Amino acid sequence: MRLKLFFGFALAAGAMQLGPALAQTYPTKPLRLILNVTSGAVGDVVMRSAAQDLARQMGQPWVVDNQGGGNFVIGANACKRSSPDGYTVCMTNLAAMSLNPYVVSGLSYDPEKDFTPITNLFSQMTGLVAGGSVPANSVAQLQALAVARPGTLNFGTLGVASNADILRMWLSDRWKTDIVGVPYKGMPPIVGDLLSGQIHVSWSAIGATASHAKAGKLKILAINTVVRAKRLPEVPTFDEAGLGEYPGLVWWGMVGPAGMADPIVRRVNAEVGLTFKEVKFSEFLEGQFVEPLTGTPEQFAAFMKLDRERVGQLVKKINIPRQ
Repeated sequence: MRLKLFFGFALAAGAMQLGPALAQTYPTKPLRLILNVTSGAVGDVVMRSAAQDLARQMGQPWVVDNQGGGNFVIGANACKRSSPDGYTVCMTNLAAMSLNPYVVSGLSYDPEKDFTPITNLFSQMTGLVAGGSVPANSVAQLQALAVARPGTLNFGTLGVASNADILRMWLSDRWKTDIVGVPYKGMPPIVGDLLSGQIHVSWSAIGATASHAKAGKLKILAINTVVRAKRLPEVPTFDEAGLGEYPGLVWWGMVGPAGMADPIVRRVNAEVGLTFKEVKFSEFLEGQFVEPLTGTPEQFAAFMKLDRERVGQLVKKINIPRQ
């Protein structure tokens, strides 16, 4: 018994000494960065740029692996199945961690048990966007159009019960009409079909639509922020447009598979924090209508827990059916 206790204390002491050494020698090979979005989405653009800076800082390439689609379930599963050795880290978001547990039947992952929180990354400015040919230049005019012609207004979504689909259902319920959802695998094809007139309206990241709006090809009817955006002073907030009851901070973060060693988690967290605080990268984020939100792993874990509770209340209030 004494011998077992001795070896137990020896192993514990060795692990304590190994922690700092592990963080110092890591990484010794390329890292895989799983993105739960399709190529060209704002999150993809942001994290590909971040990956270049992280590769320079850490001395190893960051290889981007897009695993978009499936209402972010595909990316979450790819992350869950990866080795927790620290060489796979994954982008996640509100839909994957907070929304899917309430709306996806038989969800193939557990947001609390299957992942290791690393850091929050950024929040994304979003808004209600209409195609250039849609005869509505404001939320009030869009409402009048939707009410006058139930079932004819098409709304691009990222699938049933996605963030965009919830906004569609919320508007249909609020306006007492029927707005038709059209599912897509990613945001770039939604923007493409808004531009071509195949669909009429959608919820979108402003970073994906601002340039088209300035060119007069799309219309940003309202943005889901507290105050107007400096780069879009003419666009009203949801509250100003009469949609103030609709909540929603669209956030993105970084996790790893469950079981990642804490020294590695701390190292990745620190490196990501340095990248997102760098002046040039901060300016780049501003141009993408993105706000950095990095913090400690503990802060991110607490944030996700509170956000999951908030989203659960919203799902119950709108009575979103489980799919």
